Amino acid sequence: MTRLAELQLRFAAADFLSFSEIAPGFIVIDVTTPFSAARIALQGAHVMTWQPKGQKPVIWLSQAAKFAPGKSIRGGVPICWPWFGPHATESGYPGHGFARTIPWLLLEAHRLPDRRVRLVFEPQLDETCRAQWPHASTVRFTVTLGQELVVSLATTNTGSTSFTLGQALHTYFAVGDVHRIEIAGLEGCRYIDKVDGGKRKKQQGRVTIVGEVDRIYLDTAGCCGIIDPAWKRTILITSTGSRSTVVWNPGKEKAARMGDFGRQGEDRMVCVETANAADDVITLAPGETHRMTAQYRVIAHG
Repeated sequence: MTRLAELQLRFAAADFLSFSEIAPGFIVIDVTTPFSAARIALQGAHVMTWQPKGQKPVIWLSQAAKFAPGKSIRGGVPICWPWFGPHATESGYPGHGFARTIPWLLLEAHRLPDRRVRLVFEPQLDETCRAQWPHASTVRFTVTLGQELVVSLATTNTGSTSFTLGQALHTYFAVGDVHRIEIAGLEGCRYIDKVDGGKRKKQQGRVTIVGEVDRIYLDTAGCCGIIDPAWKRTILITSTGSRSTVVWNPGKEKAARMGDFGRQGEDRMVCVETANAADDVITLAPGETHRMTAQYRVIAHG
């Protein structure tokens, strides 16, 4: 029995859950609820799209995204784990960790009494992953779909020594025009400006996007919003278990060099990431579990 057939036999439900192979070895899950629809790749447990009923997409996926085993997907909600950015000591290890490019197992998929749908995943760690991350631990990623999208990453230290954990939900949000948006909720926060050589600055007013932006906002509160006048809505992002917020857009020149943004794709997205990065990484003691959760919902402008 093929992997696709096994998943269909075990989990498929005609009215809310189906599986397909959209490229060789690349299986996705399509989820439909009365409130919204989503597509999730088994590689990386990667939420590729999410669109509330009757609304424009909330999660952006590049029209030029490539779907192949072991290759990262441009757009969606990549999981950065167990480190964010480059590895602290090993330059040859993958940036943002290995979680987004390895297979994950679907452990649970069920419809809740309120007609939301919940899925639970765990990563399949091979010898390479274990060599890069030699700490005894378990990871679970939970996706709950309804009027809101809720994504939650839980890491448990199952060993006898503490370890340091960096992570992010590297979410790409769809916007009408990135040059017109404002990001509220980060006013007055300190941030590391990676475009300006890692200088430390303080945010003055709301965040706007002019050219390339790559910032780690430190010690942030649990809520911010992407105010989008072009699409007459605000995307509200509510986070728990997160000390950092990353804001990223590659700008025109860098996006052109990356090759998988599509024509002017950078104008239609912004990443606002729920994270624990830089100064805000987590130290996890033996037996301890850390859960980082983000909830996304849309507020229409009157």
